[in-house]
Amino acid sequence: MGKIFIFDHAKCNGCRNCQIACKDEHVDNDWSPYAKPQPDTGQFWTRINETVCGQVPKVKVSYTLETCMHCDNAPCIAAAPDAVYKREDGLVIIDPEKSKGKAEIVDSCPYGAIFWNEELDIPQKCSGCAHLVDAGEIPHCVDVCPHEAIRFGDEEDFADEILASTLLYPEREDDKPRVYYLNLPKRFLAGVVVDPEADEVIIGAKVTAENVDTNEVFVQKTDDFGDFWFTQVEKSNWRVYVESEGYLTRVIEASTVEEDRNVGPVFLYKSDLAQ
Repeated sequence: MGKIFIFDHAKCNGCRNCQIACKDEHVDNDWSPYAKPQPDTGQFWTRINETVCGQVPKVKVSYTLETCMHCDNAPCIAAAPDAVYKREDGLVIIDPEKSKGKAEIVDSCPYGAIFWNEELDIPQKCSGCAHLVDAGEIPHCVDVCPHEAIRFGDEEDFADEILASTLLYPEREDDKPRVYYLNLPKRFLAGVVVDPEADEVIIGAKVTAENVDTNEVFVQKTDDFGDFWFTQVEKSNWRVYVESEGYLTRVIEASTVEEDRNVGPVFLYKSDLAQ
């Protein structure tokens, strides 16, 4: 069955301990036959990408692990089967001796996880800390994660998580990546409900978000700040109904197809103003 990595997006706070740990373990350390020393700069075999989502003031920050996917059908192995191999435990290794001068291995990776070391004239990437695994330990990035956002172990021990997971790049499913992602963020749809006459937010207003494409409906009430947040929604077109007792109902159109959406202030007017 082999080893796998699990990354839980909901547990990652962007501390980048994993990124630093990878440097700590591999810079100036020769772990042959699995990896030569990683350069001080220019390479992040394990890295956390930060994405700012939404529009001010409704903004969230998303953190996502990017590393070698240790694919079962690894494109890098197909590109250089004499220099790249998969261990019995599933870790994909670039042989630092046999890969010398083979820059094409860098270009073969669709995930941007392989780097070129000019000084050593070799391609390099995450080895899954194979030297530690051989010693009965876990990869250093996993060991230092304070929130257990990254875990590593035998595939059979993570059966439930694998069933609940998604791939970071589902279009690359045929590669059969061995890094699984939990709780990857979808889109959010947010706004604030305001009474412009009173110059106050409206607390407890009913907000209904209808997915125009699927007819799925979500309902919530505005909080103590007049805000509403529909999180983990699909990339879709939405019709939002905003209503509160004594006010005229507002209907607005919004889209999360391209990005998370802050619809901004939604003004409700007293119903007696229309009489």
